[in-house]
This record gives sequence, C-alpha cells and structure tokens, in this order.
Amino acid sequence: MNSSDFKGSIKVPRDASPLAKFFKFLGPGLLVSVGYMDPGNWATDIEAGSRFGYLLLCIVLVSSLGAIVLQYLSLKLGIASGLDLAAASREYYDPKTNLFQWLLAEIAIIATDIAEVLGSALAFKLLFGCSLLVGVGITCLDTFLVLAFAGKGFRKIEALILGLVATIGICFLVELLIAQPHLSSVLKGYIPSLQLTQDTHSWYLAIGIIGATIMPHNLYLHSAIVQTRNFGVTDSEKQQAIRFSTIDTLISLALAFLVNSAILILAGSTFYKTGYQGVADIQDAHRLLEPILGTTLAPFLFAIALLASGQSSTFTGTIAGQVILEGFLKIQMPSWKIRLLTRGLALLPAFIGVLLLGDNSTGKLLVITQVILGLQLPFAIYPLVRFTSDKKIMGVFANQTPIKWIAWLLFSGISLANLWLIWQIYESWS
Repeated sequence: MNSSDFKGSIKVPRDASPLAKFFKFLGPGLLVSVGYMDPGNWATDIEAGSRFGYLLLCIVLVSSLGAIVLQYLSLKLGIASGLDLAAASREYYDPKTNLFQWLLAEIAIIATDIAEVLGSALAFKLLFGCSLLVGVGITCLDTFLVLAFAGKGFRKIEALILGLVATIGICFLVELLIAQPHLSSVLKGYIPSLQLTQDTHSWYLAIGIIGATIMPHNLYLHSAIVQTRNFGVTDSEKQQAIRFSTIDTLISLALAFLVNSAILILAGSTFYKTGYQGVADIQDAHRLLEPILGTTLAPFLFAIALLASGQSSTFTGTIAGQVILEGFLKIQMPSWKIRLLTRGLALLPAFIGVLLLGDNSTGKLLVITQVILGLQLPFAIYPLVRFTSDKKIMGVFANQTPIKWIAWLLFSGISLANLWLIWQIYESWS
C-alpha cells in the first residue's frame, strides 16, 4: 500500500457534534510524537542526565516548544494547501534544488532508521541476552510486522502506536516512582543557565537533543498524515480541521515532552547523583539501574520501553519514507519495498559501527545520528516556513506576522547553533 492510498480515508461526518469530530482528528499527532521519543532521544537524554544532571532539561523544554510551533506549521500546510512538505518542494522548487532537498531528507530517514535498528537490537540483547550483532539481524524481521499492518487501515496503525506509546509512558512512570527524584531540583533544571555555554560537550548534547526532538522527517510526515482525514474543502472546514489537529498535536507532543524529561530525570537522579557521571551508553544505564535502585523491575521496564520505542518508530519511519519518496520524486512504491530499502541502508552502517566500536558503542552511535538530524533540520525548516508564509499557497491560512517571526527565529537559532557546533568540531580537530 502507498501512502497516497491513505489520503482522505477517514471520513469526518459534517453533521457530527464538535466533540465527535475532534475524536476523528486524534491520531496523527500521536504518530508524530513517536519520533520525539525514539531510541536516539534515549541516548542523548541519558548522557545529558548522567553528565550534567538536570541542567539540560531546559533544552528539552525549549526544543519541545519549538517542535510544537513547527509541527503546527506542518499540519497547517497539509490541510490548507493539500500538499505535504515534500510535494510542495517538488511543486515550487527547481529540479536541482528539489533533488538536493530529497537527498538531505533521505539522509535524515537513514539516520533515524539507524537509531531504530540500534535501539531495537539493544532491547533484544537486554531482554534475551543475545549479542548486539544478532539483535541487529533480528531487526530485519520487523519488516514483516510493518507488512502485517500495512493494509489494515490508518486507524489500526494509530491504535497500535497508541498501545506502544502507552507502554513507554507507563514504564517510565513506574521508573520515576522507584527513583524518587528531588522535585525542586528537577524544576530548577527547566530554567536556562549560563553554565550551558561553559562546556563544549554540553552544547554538543544540546544540539543532539534538538535534533532528536525536532526531527526533520516528522515535518514531512505530519503534513501528509493530516490529509488522511476527509474534512471538506471550504475555508471554515479547513479552519476547524486545523484547530482540532493542533489540539491533537499539543496533547501528543506534551506526552513526548514528559517521556523525554523522564528519561533525562531518571539518568540525573540515578547516575549523576550517585557519581556515575560517565554513563553514555543505554546498556550501561540498564546495567546500573538494578544496583542503584535496588530492584530488578527497573532494568526490565527500561528494556521493554526501549523495545516499544524502537518498534513504534519503525512504523512512522516507513510512512515518512513513503511520503518523502512520493513527494519529492513522484515515485510510488509499496511499503515493504520502502522498508527493505531504508532498513538495508541503515543495517550496513549499524553493522560496521558495532563491528568497529564493539557492543558498547550504541550510545556514541545513537548520539551521532541525532547530531546528523540536528544539522539537517534547517534544510527542512526553511521551506516549511517559506511555504506556510506564502498566500499563493496557503490563501487565508498564510502565517501571520507573530508566528512568522517565531518560526524564522527558530530557524536562525538552530542554524547558528549548528554553525557553532561545526566550528567547535573543526577547532578540536585542528
């Protein structure tokens, strides 16, 4: 099944009550939120919490607020124009620019899939005791899981994702109840501090958190999957669709924010506070949870949540891959072919990384993938802000001045942070 087959597949009754209509719009935000709590987020959050305690919680908060703004623009583009971000790029950019944008988007998809491969492989290792390389091999089988649900309809996929996300949330709620972090210290972490600028590695992790939180492929994905709702064609119907989809996004991204915060808080309250400030690998975190917290339940729930995270990201990554290929190149391929292609491209660097760096390399490899996503992000934000600000494309739904300024400030801030990081890496190598 192609992603275009889902377009308008969910009927929104025009004579239904506002509440009934609202429930019809719930779902796309949940699929997008999966990208905000995938295994790549775990790596950056765990290292940030173990090295700097709660200091980088403010980055989680700021990036989550920025994500809400950008996902709002993404859903608005899809509803108002009937085009997803990739299709709009093909429509309004010259062929060379469009091809360049596609290549960058594919790099983002591959980086995301590498994180899914490593996260799921590590979950298999932690749960069943197999080697990481065997775990990487097992992840090939999730192609069949995607195939099993590909033809079940979009609502069934959303229901499955809801179950996986609920699993992640419940696991971390129990983990925090066991860890019992100091509440006032946690709240203080959400306040930005100048201490962030005093350590290059904290800035490196901050860029990783931003890349893991505001994922480029989510901007393409969201603008497409909001079109699964058949909401009508008039401006008033589009306005209602935008309003309900925005609420859906706020609820879903608030949940993702809480999960990301929980991962960092767990790392800060267990590792940083007990002197284990060098924990940068997920399996090290898993190994230390039992002796620090004094229960075997904590590492078990940790592994279960990691597996749920990797598998839920697999579904959304497959759909995003279809959206990007069909949008930029107008090539339609069945989901299983997309899955084989992207998973094949992700398996090779994952295998090589594990072989060269060993079983304890997952943390470093995952953080690298998130930094790659952070560096690619401005190339997805720029066209999104440009298209949604254009009245020829958006009509009456074009961005007003306040949201336009906020969006361009986000673009500028992320771009400058990326340039600073590149300069710091150059300085360390020279």
